[in-house]
Amino acid sequence: MGGAWAEVRQAFARHVGLSAHRVRLLVRLRRQGETSHSDLRQALGIDGASVTRLVKELEGEGLARRRLDPYDNRYTLAALTPEGERAAADLERAHQAYQERLLEGVSPDEREVVLRVLRRVRTNITEQGER
Repeated sequence: MGGAWAEVRQAFARHVGLSAHRVRLLVRLRRQGETSHSDLRQALGIDGASVTRLVKELEGEGLARRRLDPYDNRYTLAALTPEGERAAADLERAHQAYQERLLEGVSPDEREVVLRVLRRVRTNITEQGER
């Protein structure tokens, strides 16, 4: 199932002409607001140099800004600019439309079964972490 989800993420990224990490970074910053590079590294599952490179690319395009953490200057914080917010919002709308196209021909009952199974899997993951 993890392979299928990764395949869907990759397919969407190709659909919008971006890397999967770039898509996840934009959406993460939109949802979380200003975030440390360290937190982005953990959330995206990539090394620190890759996070820095991605954020610098976004910064160069006017989509993100970076600054030192005022409470601990060992950390760099990243946030979207207003233009980056718009780009991330556009990505989320494109993702919603993409998901709707993927679900064409799937009945509401079938969708509910899939959602119920995914909720159960999420619960199982949480419970495994507590053991």
